[in-house]
Amino acid sequence: MGLFSRLGALIKSNLNDLISKAEDPEKMLNQVLVDMKTQLVEAKKQVAVAIGDEKRLKKQWDEQQSHGKDWERKAMLAVQAGDDELAKEALTRAKEHEELSTQFEQQWVHQKDAVEKLKSQLRVLNNKIEEAKRKRNILIARQKRAEAQKAIQNTMAGLSDTSAFDTFDRMAEKIEAIEAEAEANQELAGELQGDSLTQRFKALESKKAPADLALMELKQKMGLLPAAAGTEPKALPGAAAASPASGQAARDKKAPGTEPKPADKPEPKIEEKSDAAPEPLSDAKG
Repeated sequence: MGLFSRLGALIKSNLNDLISKAEDPEKMLNQVLVDMKTQLVEAKKQVAVAIGDEKRLKKQWDEQQSHGKDWERKAMLAVQAGDDELAKEALTRAKEHEELSTQFEQQWVHQKDAVEKLKSQLRVLNNKIEEAKRKRNILIARQKRAEAQKAIQNTMAGLSDTSAFDTFDRMAEKIEAIEAEAEANQELAGELQGDSLTQRFKALESKKAPADLALMELKQKMGLLPAAAGTEPKALPGAAAASPASGQAARDKKAPGTEPKPADKPEPKIEEKSDAAPEPLSDAKG
């Protein structure tokens, strides 16, 4: 292969590649439809011309038939008038028109067949154009669906790269650091304002949950906890009299050598005092 032939093949291959890349299916299909419609318009013109020729031939055939009949009638008039020579000439002219009429009839028949074929081809071309329109719409829909799928795949391929997710994580950590700093500044500003001791007590009180406070109030109502500050419980009557006796009994128990024997009975004084202690409790209950 010569140098110029190789260069020509290279140029053709590059041009074909560029053309193939530049082809847009939607635009190409639209252009094909435009060309087909143009061909349809030209075909309609040709069919119209053929129909006009067929009508013209039919008219000429009718005229030749009419002329032949006229000359035949004239020949009859000449025979009636006794002029045979004139009748022969009239018959000769009628024969000529008859022959022309036969030729026009043949031409008209051929032209009529051609017109019918052209009409049939025109209908086929029109049907093909309509079918091409439907196929164009289907092909364009398939093209757009394929392009959408390709775009989705490209997007998913881009999302598979972890750099974007790493950026999100890094930004989330930065935002958390900013939020922690803001909370710290707010807490520090609250501690520096007003009395620090009061702030500490408020912080301590704020730590108590509403459920804990409700539980404490319930226990206070049941008598399981002392009353709240500012409401001191009233002393039971007789408690002051019972306390020295109980103290004396405790000292007697703890004194060495004074432990009562198992058979010994308790002193009457201690029993009276111990009996006297429950009376106020019964009064308190009442």
